[in-house]
Amino acid sequence: MRAVRWIYAIENTWDAKRQRRASGRTPANFRIEAYGAHGTSTAVVVRGRVVDDPPLSEAVDGEGTWTAVRRTLRGFVTDELPGVPLRIVVAGTEVLTSSDSEGYFLVRVVPTEVEGQLTTGTVELAGDYRGVTDPHTTPFAVHVPGPDARFGVVSDIDDTILETGVQRVARMVVQTFAGSAVTRTAFPGAVELYRDLAHHDTNPVFYISSSPWNLYAFVVGFLRHRGFPSGPVLLRDLLGRAAGEREEKHARIREVLDLHPDLDFVLIGDSGEKDPEIYADIVREYSGRILAVYIREVRLNPGDGRVEKISGVWAHETPFVLAADSDDVRAHATQLGLIPRHS
Repeated sequence: MRAVRWIYAIENTWDAKRQRRASGRTPANFRIEAYGAHGTSTAVVVRGRVVDDPPLSEAVDGEGTWTAVRRTLRGFVTDELPGVPLRIVVAGTEVLTSSDSEGYFLVRVVPTEVEGQLTTGTVELAGDYRGVTDPHTTPFAVHVPGPDARFGVVSDIDDTILETGVQRVARMVVQTFAGSAVTRTAFPGAVELYRDLAHHDTNPVFYISSSPWNLYAFVVGFLRHRGFPSGPVLLRDLLGRAAGEREEKHARIREVLDLHPDLDFVLIGDSGEKDPEIYADIVREYSGRILAVYIREVRLNPGDGRVEKISGVWAHETPFVLAADSDDVRAHATQLGLIPRHS
């Protein structure tokens, strides 16, 4: 599911062609994509994108491979709309913004009142845009941890809960484009593990990945279809690479921890790429707030020493566990009291 270099080339070429032909044209399929929101009663972060594309079809059992391939390609070859005036409303509080050069929007709302674990907001067109006047009001969910939450979970997606094979590039590309939210598989025991960590949705789960927003619908569909706890899905701009992948993921995790200063967290990732290094940085930055770090072992060469280099100099009270599978994570989390022993 990680983007590879030629995907960026496709996106750049398509954008250049689109921008030349679309200037001034009334969008035929104006659509506001809402990526949901998360926060507390004091601050809510809302994200989304504005595009000129019809919505993607939903994956169904028994569909052909080419149907899945076409859907995935359509998710990458988008007509994003820059400079769209938008109105975002959360719990009666209104914020005006506009989409950026890639069609994305990101706002921080200070709501007048947010109650419960899940509420809703809306985003809509706030004025005329190239002949489009219908507001296209789009609802979105706002994830707010309840007062009984003991801790939060920050989890990677690729090769942590979703079998991807990031280190086998050819296989990864085939799975990304030919698979769907229905056909892709989770690691054995992952769904049950996350449900128990969430403890009947009392503890919030945040899914943070270096995959692009173009795969948002797929990720949300996969999590729902497999029965994972609901929670914010935080991805990244496909072309936003100036800061680098590692810094992008740092920023998403910091956003979550800073929005929830009263919650401790469990971090779950894999050994395939940079999760061990990123999580080590977060443990240092947020001393005392990380209850445990779990790294799923997925390396093609477990003897490369990269993860061991980190764990060997681990000078924190936070446990760092290199786990063979979900059962290893469950056993350790149970010992720490993160999962009740009867689960």
